[in-house]
Amino acid sequence: MFDKILIANRGEIACRVIKTARRMGIKTVAVYSDADRDALHVEMADEAVHLGPATAAQSYLVIEKIIEACKATGAQAVHPGYGFLSEREAFPKALAEAGIVFIGPNPGAIAAMGDKIESKKAAAAARVSTVPGYLGVIEGPEQAIKIADEIGYPVMIKASAGGGGKGMRIAYSADEVAEGFARAKSEAASSFGDDRVFVEKFITDPRHIEIQVLGDKHGNVIYLGERECSIQRRNQKVIEEAPSPLLDEKTRRLMGEQAVALAKAVGYDSAGTVEFVAGQDKSFYFLEMNTRLQVEHPVTEMITGIDLVEEMIRVAAGEPLRLTQSDVKLTGWSVESRIYAEDPVRNFLPSTGRLVTYRPPQEGERHGGITVRNDTGVYEGGEISIYYDPMIAKLVTHAPTRLQAIEAQATALDAFAIEGIRHNIPFLSALMQHPRWQSGKLSTGFIAEEFPQGFKAPAPEGEVALRMAAVGAAIDHLLNERKRHISGQMRSVSSVQFDRERVVLLGRERHEVVIEDIEGGFAVVIGGQAWPIVSGWMPGEPVWTGTVGGEPVAVQVRPILNGVVLSHAGASAEVRVYTRREAELAALMPERLEADSGKQLLCPMPGLVKAISVSVGQDIKAGEPLCIVEAMKMENVLRAERDGTISKIHAKEGDSLAVDAVIMEFA
Repeated sequence: MFDKILIANRGEIACRVIKTARRMGIKTVAVYSDADRDALHVEMADEAVHLGPATAAQSYLVIEKIIEACKATGAQAVHPGYGFLSEREAFPKALAEAGIVFIGPNPGAIAAMGDKIESKKAAAAARVSTVPGYLGVIEGPEQAIKIADEIGYPVMIKASAGGGGKGMRIAYSADEVAEGFARAKSEAASSFGDDRVFVEKFITDPRHIEIQVLGDKHGNVIYLGERECSIQRRNQKVIEEAPSPLLDEKTRRLMGEQAVALAKAVGYDSAGTVEFVAGQDKSFYFLEMNTRLQVEHPVTEMITGIDLVEEMIRVAAGEPLRLTQSDVKLTGWSVESRIYAEDPVRNFLPSTGRLVTYRPPQEGERHGGITVRNDTGVYEGGEISIYYDPMIAKLVTHAPTRLQAIEAQATALDAFAIEGIRHNIPFLSALMQHPRWQSGKLSTGFIAEEFPQGFKAPAPEGEVALRMAAVGAAIDHLLNERKRHISGQMRSVSSVQFDRERVVLLGRERHEVVIEDIEGGFAVVIGGQAWPIVSGWMPGEPVWTGTVGGEPVAVQVRPILNGVVLSHAGASAEVRVYTRREAELAALMPERLEADSGKQLLCPMPGLVKAISVSVGQDIKAGEPLCIVEAMKMENVLRAERDGTISKIHAKEGDSLAVDAVIMEFA
């Protein structure tokens, strides 16, 4: 076994590998760029080596610098994590020449499977069912259009070296193929250093299901069940679960056996994932193989009890697999939410800045067989950088049943407080409450179908509204109780009385409540129903936890002028608690209207201007592309919302812009 390994990655996956290595008694070496000098993975590792400037191309993607760091620290092996160099065939080859072990598959398997075009050819040879498509490299948009016309629309344009939704576009017409081809090639070149793309048929109403495989250097390969990853946005996974609510034992076995056959055909010898696109009728087709550890590997670990990072390390050290296929048992259900630094109400545009508040829910086992796990690479006070993927954390829950795992996930999301940047927790919380998600009727079009106008945090309704009103009244009551004990008041403390009859304004909703003393505390009475309140919450804490009506509740709390913003179960509202007279006066206050910014194009996120597509004086039509802004390795095309004329252009290609910076003005 190795004495010391280097992790050629950053963020949460670097921290994840360090945890397992530490448990195995293996020392770790972190690497970092200028932007990651104070990162969590640097602090966690036993040693750290500086690689270079912030951009990945000058730091994490430079093979020579990784090898130099290994030699300087005496690291015997390298774990690549995911992304960066993890699927680059040249990386394990260079490591081997330097006498360093690669904790991953052999270069031949990466060459056969890491390249999306070659992997489809290998899958066809191994008699794995594949999606119709053109498996050659496409030279230009004209050829792409011709191929798409032959295959039939819609088609998927994909980077051959791609992953993580980068360099991927769906096209429904020849015009969209031309634009998608250009964007996919550009993203592929900047993200992977390889601009080759191919085209395949896009299966309508599909599900994304993947099989985890594990092989060793002695010819043994097993599969560890499946993961359902159908909840995606812009081809990037948002929520994953294991097992899949679609599969039965027969289909699971068929998919698993095909995945193992493919892995054996290319001599696969590490952890890897065979991805399938599945129809609602349980038909399935090979999509691609990821020759690395997947982002969503924790859900498989939770239902199998197998530490995939440990198995990768043991296999790399030459050990045979410690498991046979019959040893693999799937227990319970696991759900993972990817928490991103992005603004869901602004079309999920990336957000950067300092994590002023970062308080994840407590990890560990809970009552009822529930487990909460949070894989992260950030900390309170840290920075979310513009240079890398915007993931903050992966929140994972495990429970005996699917609905229990979803309920545990919803509760954990409610208890996850983040301030300082925009994030997608409100969206994830709303998803957990969605009836279609809870029923398991999924497809990769789920988000586009269920949120066609984008996402806006819904106003609280029904019992959720009553719980939030009760919590708002409880917070107000606690603050009033504290005021009674302020020293130096002009009147005696005993004579200060607060009106027990209150009005809770929950957004636009009005709830009349009464605070009643009961044995052991107090209750909030709403519409004749008493909600006993028990909580140890103190002012200033970002999450209110306790019981409302005997049921455990977590509510996020953010102070605002004369009130708080409460977020719970996917809903959010400003909450203000008044006396009856104060409520009457508040109703007379004029409502503040937002300023009209319709004559300006504002930069929706911090980013780099890649291209300006228009000029001053040009007439434009609604939907016409105006410019391209790149943020966190994704190119975003900004389009005109209405017809008009360009009067001024304030930005130029290459400019770095802050959020809401004016790019251009319209006449």
